[in-house]
Amino acid sequence: MFDKPLISVENWPVLVVCVGMLAAAIIDWWKFKVPNKLTFPLIITGWLLGLANNCGLGAGEGGFGSAFAGTALGFALLLPVYAIGGMGAGDVKMTMGFGSWIGAFYGISTGADVTAADIIFWAFCWGVIAGGVIGLVMILVRGQFQQNAQHLREILGDMFKSSGLGEIAEKANNRRPRWHRLPYGVPLCIGFLGYLVYIYNFNLLGWNQNLWGMP
Repeated sequence: MFDKPLISVENWPVLVVCVGMLAAAIIDWWKFKVPNKLTFPLIITGWLLGLANNCGLGAGEGGFGSAFAGTALGFALLLPVYAIGGMGAGDVKMTMGFGSWIGAFYGISTGADVTAADIIFWAFCWGVIAGGVIGLVMILVRGQFQQNAQHLREILGDMFKSSGLGEIAEKANNRRPRWHRLPYGVPLCIGFLGYLVYIYNFNLLGWNQNLWGMP
């Protein structure tokens, strides 16, 4: 946990990646796609930030190695879901961009109470929970319980009966026209930004400290 405000000059890399995540979520909601023109620059500039830190910039605790490791962790977390057709490649690259900047700023193995690996993993978990809640609300609003239950049975059946990930993904893609699509960039963004706000004790601008008379 951090005692300082989230929104501050020294946290500018965090603010940059937050803006990137918001942009990705808005585009995904609008077009059901997170474009490479957004995700690849996020990934690469996160690496460049880490490299600049190695050269003495001092804009965070991590270097290129941490930025690259954060990117790899983001990729690894979403790869299983992507492999079975449950998520788009843009969502994976969006998470990789988040991991790149978070790795460069917080560092992977700094010995701190909260490292980049912790933030990437738990922010992803928050995103999964947000996606589940949004998906449940969509099911309740549309009232198509039997159809969604059938999809779930088919997915579970494919996981146990298929010969490999390729066959699972092919069957998932064949079902895709029947799905009610969820732009997963939205819950991922909610998870990423929500967890960042949480580890800063919901202290965005120092207002909560002022409200309670804290120094």
